[in-house]
Amino acid sequence: MIFLSILILIVAIALPSINQNIRSILYVRISSIILIYAGALALNAFYIQSIGSGIGVYSGLFQVTTISQLLDFFILLIGSLILIAWPSKYISSTSVRNNNILTDRIPYAGEYSLIVLFSTFGASLLVSSADLISMYLSIELQSFGVYILSTLYRDSESATSAGLKYFLLGSLSSCIILLGSGLVYTYSGLTNLESLYNLISVSENTQILQGLSLGIVLIIVGYLFKVSAAPLHNWAPDVYNDSPTIVTIWLTIMPKISILIFLLEIQSQIGNSLITIFSFSLKNLLLISSLLSLLIGTIVGLAQSKIKRLLAYSTISHIGFILLALAINTEQSIDSFLFYIIQYSITNLNTFLILIALGYILKNNGQSILESFMPVGRGDIKYITELKGLFFNNPLLSLSLTICLFSMAGVPPLLGFFSKQFVLYSAMQSEYYFISIIAILVSVISASYYLKIIKVLHTENKEITEDTKDNLSLSSLHSFMISTLTLFILFFILKPSILLNSTQLLALSLFYY
Repeated sequence: MIFLSILILIVAIALPSINQNIRSILYVRISSIILIYAGALALNAFYIQSIGSGIGVYSGLFQVTTISQLLDFFILLIGSLILIAWPSKYISSTSVRNNNILTDRIPYAGEYSLIVLFSTFGASLLVSSADLISMYLSIELQSFGVYILSTLYRDSESATSAGLKYFLLGSLSSCIILLGSGLVYTYSGLTNLESLYNLISVSENTQILQGLSLGIVLIIVGYLFKVSAAPLHNWAPDVYNDSPTIVTIWLTIMPKISILIFLLEIQSQIGNSLITIFSFSLKNLLLISSLLSLLIGTIVGLAQSKIKRLLAYSTISHIGFILLALAINTEQSIDSFLFYIIQYSITNLNTFLILIALGYILKNNGQSILESFMPVGRGDIKYITELKGLFFNNPLLSLSLTICLFSMAGVPPLLGFFSKQFVLYSAMQSEYYFISIIAILVSVISASYYLKIIKVLHTENKEITEDTKDNLSLSSLHSFMISTLTLFILFFILKPSILLNSTQLLALSLFYY
């Protein structure tokens, strides 16, 4: 469905007779509806009783499982919510007057929605990939969409620089993945992942096992590069900081969900197939990356003064927790792994929605859309100090941001506390005491840079006057999204069973089907 919708939107944008009669913001709304409807179809397929351990489609290139269907629905839902955050929604009317001509042409809106659909389509395919060929094509479809998003704002020098850096380093990681896939095919003659797992479980040839091990490790390294796990993280802070916030919100969440779920499928199958040579090297790789991500993401984040760079290092630290749960590979750790991904996505989505809203309200006092967004970056909050005294200007938004930051820090009884607790508990149960202690220490240390933002938020700013207060108001839909996500983070403890039972059942399905 998404593929057909992309073709229709391409034709609509390409034909002048159609494009001139459609407001740009409608492309964003239509794309959001497409993702919601596709998610509903994916959720409906989740109830098919015959899925079991998976149903192969397209000659085994993709495999539909309970985990892939539910996470596919989650990806499509998050993608639709991100689309709704397009900046032109922040004012009551999308009609602006330019040179005495009333127009509804919002810069980049149609291109943004189309590229988001491409990237989401790639992420959806990657979650269900069951072959090295479909895996590579899916990750490239997703990655090229993200590269273009980073350079979408052509008038911004910093955005162009960020996109070029992301493209070059992302291409390097794609080359590593392709090299690993080539090695796997060289030593096995197979591209189907299930056939590879079976070969690994029955083969006694050490040379073949070592060649397959090297190939899969290279694939994992390439994917760790793409999720900005340490020590392959250097691109993330620069790209996050230089990209417009409406693009950063996509880079922070969407590419990581699908890649981490694909890594989960590889780790679970390999962990059950081979315990000696192959699984041991993969587990050590994940543990080392997890440890470095925890340390670097926390320590380097303490020195940041730009809010998006700080959130980039915060993301690296969260990736450390996720990789720790993935490396342990038990029923309980996979349960915590899935729960952490959902918590991470919801919390970061709400945080960036608030930052986008605050940036527009604080920096575009009553200006029109074309005046505000053609000089790209004018509506972005870059430095933490720009949030000074925000509580006295917009108390509700600042309180929502405070709740999100406390959740990231792992303060009870918020949603983020339970995700960290589950990961640490599973690590302690599996006797990973050293890295558990490190994770606890970095959680305490990382709370300091979240508290730094909260302190700035609640420090009175004498420069704020009545003229600058509440110049603009958010749309009702955007306000509803922020309030709903904030209340979910805050009151999750009152009814946790729905989400916890779902992740537990998904984790058990990996081990008992």
